[in-house]
Amino acid sequence: MIELANESAAATAFMNGITSFIGYFALSLVFLIGFKFIYMAMTPYNEWKLIKEDKNVSAAIALGGAIVGYAIAISSAASHSVGITDYALWGAVALVAQVAGFVGVRAIMMPKIVQRIEANETPAAVLLASVSIAVGLLNAACLTY
Repeated sequence: MIELANESAAATAFMNGITSFIGYFALSLVFLIGFKFIYMAMTPYNEWKLIKEDKNVSAAIALGGAIVGYAIAISSAASHSVGITDYALWGAVALVAQVAGFVGVRAIMMPKIVQRIEANETPAAVLLASVSIAVGLLNAACLTY
């Protein structure tokens, strides 16, 4: 049997690490679920109805891109934060930036994005999802310090 030189220290380090992991991971899941509801409240169309009842692929692509973009941003915040409170604050900042991405697309790039998503126009959804992911990447880069 192989024994570590300091098994007790390794076990203590693991227990401290797993505790942090559970806290950060749980908060990350809360953030993702909260983001989904906040993002859906900010969009003038009902994503769940469009996705579940109408089988609207464009709505799924757009919402999926927004969630992935936000996940990228909060993953950076989690890995660079100095504590759980710091992470929570940067997660909130990331949420605002992601919602601003949708507002920007709607106001500047494609004013009829809502109608296009509702009409299941895939190119519009891909553009919105791409912008959401790009905002998430920029968000992640700017959240590092």
